[in-house]
Amino acid sequence: MYGKVKWFDETKGYGFVLSEEGKEFFVHWKSIVTVSDKSRKFLVPEEDVEFDTLDTDKGVQAINVIRLNP
Repeated sequence: MYGKVKWFDETKGYGFVLSEEGKEFFVHWKSIVTVSDKSRKFLVPEEDVEFDTLDTDKGVQAINVIRLNP
């Protein structure tokens, strides 16, 4: 699924992404994919991303989030 970052708070480690259809999904820093495990995991507002979704007990969340234009 493709979308854009709505907002992301680096200090808290979470934010939201919007799908192309306009649905909003929670994203946690642990769900961001980087080339190295030592890379800093963060997102930038309005940035294009690709992601999967996972249905959790707290609702549907974005996982495997890939920054398309880092």
